[in-house]
Amino acid sequence: MQFEDDYTRRRAYISRRQKQRKRQRMVRILIFFMILGILAAAGAGIWLFKTKGFPGAGSHPAPDAPSASSPAEPGADPGNGEDGETGTSPAETEPSSLDELLSRASGLAASYDYDGAIALLKDSAEFSGEQAVLDAIASYEEIKTTLVRADTASITHVFFHSLIMDNKKAFDGDSDEKGYNQVMTTKSEFLKILDQMYERGYVLVRMRDIAYETTDENGNPKFVAGDIMLPPGKKPFVMSQDDVCYYDYMKGDGFATRIVIGDDGKPTCEMELDDGTVVTGSFDLVPLLEDFIAEHPDFSYKGARAVLAFTGYQGVLGYRTDPEYKDSNPNYEEDLESVRQVAQCLRDGGWELASHSWGHINLGSRDLASVKTDTDKWEERVESLIGPTDIILYPFGADVGDWRAYTRENEKFAYLYDKGFRYFCNVDSSPAWVQLGSDYLRQGRRNLDGYRMYYDLPETNPSKDHLSDLFDVTTVFDRERPVPVPPM
Repeated sequence: MQFEDDYTRRRAYISRRQKQRKRQRMVRILIFFMILGILAAAGAGIWLFKTKGFPGAGSHPAPDAPSASSPAEPGADPGNGEDGETGTSPAETEPSSLDELLSRASGLAASYDYDGAIALLKDSAEFSGEQAVLDAIASYEEIKTTLVRADTASITHVFFHSLIMDNKKAFDGDSDEKGYNQVMTTKSEFLKILDQMYERGYVLVRMRDIAYETTDENGNPKFVAGDIMLPPGKKPFVMSQDDVCYYDYMKGDGFATRIVIGDDGKPTCEMELDDGTVVTGSFDLVPLLEDFIAEHPDFSYKGARAVLAFTGYQGVLGYRTDPEYKDSNPNYEEDLESVRQVAQCLRDGGWELASHSWGHINLGSRDLASVKTDTDKWEERVESLIGPTDIILYPFGADVGDWRAYTRENEKFAYLYDKGFRYFCNVDSSPAWVQLGSDYLRQGRRNLDGYRMYYDLPETNPSKDHLSDLFDVTTVFDRERPVPVPPM
């Protein structure tokens, strides 16, 4: 039978590999002892030379020539290579068992990184010949033949503000209730949106997956469309969150207060209770999305997360880091360092960080001088903490140009481009608006908030339909909201 022939062939291959590895180990052991013997002989010769053959003579090494057997200086890391990269032995990086290897590969494949899964399996020195590994590789190769290239021009982008964790506090009739009702999304709504988009086949991608910067044959920068390969029926989308700063006015209104690094090394949120107690948990978009992807890894394309956009006039991530707080914030210096660490944690986890301007200004209507002043403040006071970013999400959705392609004649665009921005996002209620320029990517974003959902309800305005491709608004809309939601 063909199966038996193939099985016999594979087992013979595995046997040959095992014998080969055994011979290699024996050769390495033999070489090790040969080198050890040479070093021992050389050491004895040096000792005899220094002591002239008499024990005790010349027994103290020279100050600049430490003994080969002396311990390293405190803090020294002999494994560190250039740029501080730590040398790691294969035992620390390679899976220690066949099950672990297959599990790692399965995790990569679950997020559509089939090439990464295959490479991991093929590169395993110990397990690459195992039947289970060969079967997994064949399975992933087969799946790859069924993948479909996404149309990057039709990728939708949805966005949120801070999520309301306690409806009673947010909708308590005070002066802030109107704004919360219009532009915020409740926890219940957000989780239902995730569930329904997942069921409809949506997969979260990065903006850099849509298009990325490279160089042409002359070394000039250019943008090219990315290759997003997904199974049939899957639909890529981008998600972002504005104003991830937890402003002072939101305190006590049912929102998280800052993003921190949890005990598991992942970003999570703090929230202050009525009695002043601070608790840590999934109190906003970042940890809630992390939770969802942990349960549904196929909701994320190769580890993608959302884009997080910051202003700077009250600091970022809930830390009062703007220089205006230097005298009033007793933890100012500690907060600066906390922001650096949290921002790096977010980047390491696949989150993309973006500008929302320093002062949340309308970049479309302000003059060029104001745009320059604000952007310089962003660079000095925010980017210096969170690291370089090339994404800008326009406050109020106000673009610096009309629908036509950007050119250098647009002075605001030219200034932002020269400052390093390459991804530009306005607000557009269309299912998808993507403009791939020669050296930038521009995308419209869809607000999934109280205003948009209320005015898409059939009983409110049956003629409007901005959301049905994403979810059923009648089952998502939080009925605890005060209605009618005020018009914008």
